[in-house]
Amino acid sequence: MEIDSIKNLGGVVLKNNKYEIDMCNGTIMDKLVSFSLPLMLSGILQLMFNAVDIIVVGQFTGSEALAAVGSTTALIAVFTNLFIGISLGANVLAARFYASGKNKEMSETVHTAIALAFVSGMIMAVVGLLFSRLALEIMGTPDNVIDQSTLYMRIYFLGMPFLFMYNVLASVFNAMGDSRTPLFLLIFSSLLNVVLDIISVTSMGMGVDGVAIATVMAQGISVCISFGVLLHRLKGYDHTGDEVPFKRYDRHMLAVGTKIAVPTILQQSIVSIGMLLVQSVVNGFGSGALAGYSAASRIESICIVPMIATGNAVATFTAQNIGAGQKERVKKGYAASYGLIFGFAVFIAAVIALFKGPIISSFLQGDTASTAYSVGYGYLSFIGWFFALIGLKACTDAVLRGAGDVLVFTAANLVNLAIRVFAAFQFAPVWGVAAVWYAVPMGWGANYLISFIRYLSGKWMDRRVIEEK
Repeated sequence: MEIDSIKNLGGVVLKNNKYEIDMCNGTIMDKLVSFSLPLMLSGILQLMFNAVDIIVVGQFTGSEALAAVGSTTALIAVFTNLFIGISLGANVLAARFYASGKNKEMSETVHTAIALAFVSGMIMAVVGLLFSRLALEIMGTPDNVIDQSTLYMRIYFLGMPFLFMYNVLASVFNAMGDSRTPLFLLIFSSLLNVVLDIISVTSMGMGVDGVAIATVMAQGISVCISFGVLLHRLKGYDHTGDEVPFKRYDRHMLAVGTKIAVPTILQQSIVSIGMLLVQSVVNGFGSGALAGYSAASRIESICIVPMIATGNAVATFTAQNIGAGQKERVKKGYAASYGLIFGFAVFIAAVIALFKGPIISSFLQGDTASTAYSVGYGYLSFIGWFFALIGLKACTDAVLRGAGDVLVFTAANLVNLAIRVFAAFQFAPVWGVAAVWYAVPMGWGANYLISFIRYLSGKWMDRRVIEEK
């Protein structure tokens, strides 16, 4: 790899290629914007990558197939989020090692995380094949869609090794200040997924099985290319002169990463289980309500991408600057993120207010008279005014994550979940399916308040994540 620039920061040399952004020097807002924009585009494409299955099925095969694919969303999230902490651990450690000039340790961290992601993905593939139908039955998936749901889920889980590895690879690129390479690779895989989805449904006459196969194929090809690019990139970080031999698997790095990952894994697992409980409430209102809820949830996920992307930018910003010993710069970055969040929130609220009808109908074959449309429209009409809360939550959580202070933001997210689950079960008999989303902004607000109190305490700055061997 050609190194375009070498920067010295307080005695620490930072090496950058043309895609890597040095978050430790320069204007803070410029750094956050230039780093977060590719993340936003990547986030949207990733969701579109996933939503393509919903759109193609909804347009060409009908509402039952749409409900079948939608019914698997929460379950897939449960299993994938069990290992989401792998990406977090890799991101925090790689960013700190990168900013402090410890290239050998960074490379060892990357290789260890990739190996762990592959093994974890293989385990999840087996679990999904064996227990998909049982899990769907426990959730109360409607009888008219459970066969299709099971088929889609089993095929999807065959791609879990690819999905896990991609998430880790993207996290590593981001840790190095490079948010553009994952974007370029995702553009390719998203276009490939669209083409394969359409071919499988229209030309080959397949249904949910076709779109699932197309998704797995696109993910696999994307991971292979991403892995090759990263290996080439790591060659630029010369560790051949180190006295200690380079290791492709390091138990110490695994142990340090685990300290960061485990609380997040527990949090994400509990959150995913909680969302399963919430979806089980929606399932009780029938396949129409489920289809509308699934469609609106996908749209919501796209709407909050700028918030999540800004949060991820703040997390990398925090990890790099702490690694470089610039803790006060972290505070300035956090303050700057507020301006981005409120700007995005106003724009998104306006778009939803003006175009929510056509947006939701595009997911439902243009049907504006069905239960699905009514549920989806109601969800978007309410939630569109509260996206600033999740942005504030995401950025505050990001500072804690980037600092390796994961326990408090984990607890905050669990409080968020508890509010949503309680409201769904307690008030659904009174308010109907709308109870599921009435509690969403209350959960986001509580999450933000808890994490913000921790931020104000300053204790996150004293977290010692990387210990010497």
